[in-house]
Amino acid sequence: MSNGSQRIAVVIGAASGIGWATAQALASQGDRVIVADRNAGGAQARAAELGEPHTAATVDVTDEDLVQRLFEETGQVDVVVNCAGFSNVGLITDMPVDQFRDVIDVCLTGAFIVAKHAGRNLRPGGALVSISSLNGRQPAAGMSAYCAAKAGLSMLTQVAALELGPRGIRVNALAPGLSTRR
Repeated sequence: MSNGSQRIAVVIGAASGIGWATAQALASQGDRVIVADRNAGGAQARAAELGEPHTAATVDVTDEDLVQRLFEETGQVDVVVNCAGFSNVGLITDMPVDQFRDVIDVCLTGAFIVAKHAGRNLRPGGALVSISSLNGRQPAAGMSAYCAAKAGLSMLTQVAALELGPRGIRVNALAPGLSTRR
């Protein structure tokens, strides 16, 4: 908690999906949420939906300068949730290398960049959470890049926990599966 006042939470990838649900949950428990997404309009609309004191930020996790600027402008934070991610589908023998790299860049390298800069700005007692996937442990045909990235994210999370834990920062990854809800 930030000096007994309102916690500050940064949710990356918060314009939609799990990121948006996370931003709503954190706001409902009283956290001041920075709704961050590469979709600037989406982030602004979601922050407006939450109302004051929540704000929007534009960030692309593959651009270290933008991630660094986000945390420099935000200052010390209590919670960071990285929900940025996507997948390309294609067999290993057919997938162009640039499509494989795009997934690795967002899901793994982007998570490293977020952990690097969030780790510098998280207060003791803070939390860094990454959204992984069951595909980090369970392979799926046509999902080589995504499975490899999420498996790497699991190990990155463990290393970050070892390095940030002595400062009182919790580091975890959540691995949701497919929803059967319609």
